[in-house]
Amino acid sequence: MKAIYLVLAIAGAVLPYSHFIPFLQANGLNLGLLVSQLFVNDISSFFATDFLICCVVFFCFLFQEAKKGHIRHAWIYVVATLTIGLSFSLPLFLFFRQKAMERV
Repeated sequence: MKAIYLVLAIAGAVLPYSHFIPFLQANGLNLGLLVSQLFVNDISSFFATDFLICCVVFFCFLFQEAKKGHIRHAWIYVVATLTIGLSFSLPLFLFFRQKAMERV
């Protein structure tokens, strides 16, 4: 599973940014435009809302696992989620969690 999580983390960083970088090149870091385009219609709002709820669930799970001692430096995954995305931070977290569980 570790290899799968690592491949998914790499894909989760590369693929979303292949869409985000052209937006940045065209518009800069225009947060108002980004949010307005994110919620431009019902389908994009559906995906955006689903993503935001998934992020909150991941953070709850992350900090619970950190309390158990399976994961150190949980803040790194929060930063990764906010800067790269959940599609990167979640499989990366699962990769390191799997590694930690195998050591026990």
